[in-house]
Amino acid sequence: MSPQGRGIADGGLPAAAGGESFRILHVSTGNVCRSPITERLTRHALAHRLGGLPAGDLIVESAGTWGHEGAPMEANAAAVLADFGADASGFTGRELLDEHVIRADLVLTATRDHRAQVISMGHSAGLRTFTLKEFTRLVRAIDPATLPPLDEGMAERARALVRAAAALRGWLLAPSADADEVYDPYGAPITFFRSIGDEINQALDPVVTALTGVTASR
Repeated sequence: MSPQGRGIADGGLPAAAGGESFRILHVSTGNVCRSPITERLTRHALAHRLGGLPAGDLIVESAGTWGHEGAPMEANAAAVLADFGADASGFTGRELLDEHVIRADLVLTATRDHRAQVISMGHSAGLRTFTLKEFTRLVRAIDPATLPPLDEGMAERARALVRAAAALRGWLLAPSADADEVYDPYGAPITFFRSIGDEINQALDPVVTALTGVTASR
């Protein structure tokens, strides 16, 4: 049986007509720190932006290349999510499987090594796999007016965004080798976890804006 996606549709956003969906997969190493934070912050931001608006069936989940299957989220990661008002409840770690990659429409990884590992699994993942910060950099260069409007469906808009980002890769290079990395806070004090949480949140902001067409309220 395929593992069930942990979608924001489960958290109250209406599904797309006809059941069309778009699946985002966040990947880190253990799936107990970075990718859980990114998964739950993505879900929180989407729910906050779209609230009462029609939304596509956008599913957000995560896994780890050396995932701690069934493990709870790290306590410091849960504390970071609480800082943002995001929900950490019910999370369990997963090991990255082929079927996760096959089903994903967009894979966002913590580091370039994770990206390489996902792509090495095959399944034509290269054009839909980016590091989170790489994808953010590319999204910032995309004119939102070139994307389908939200009333044509969240999934269609999201797929167009991924295609546009893939087309820009190779043209907009990272300013440094470290620019596309989100470093592992595992075992670090809460202060470092919070700095990583801020980093992830800032990287997600333009991505969620591009997906939804709604800017964050300040």
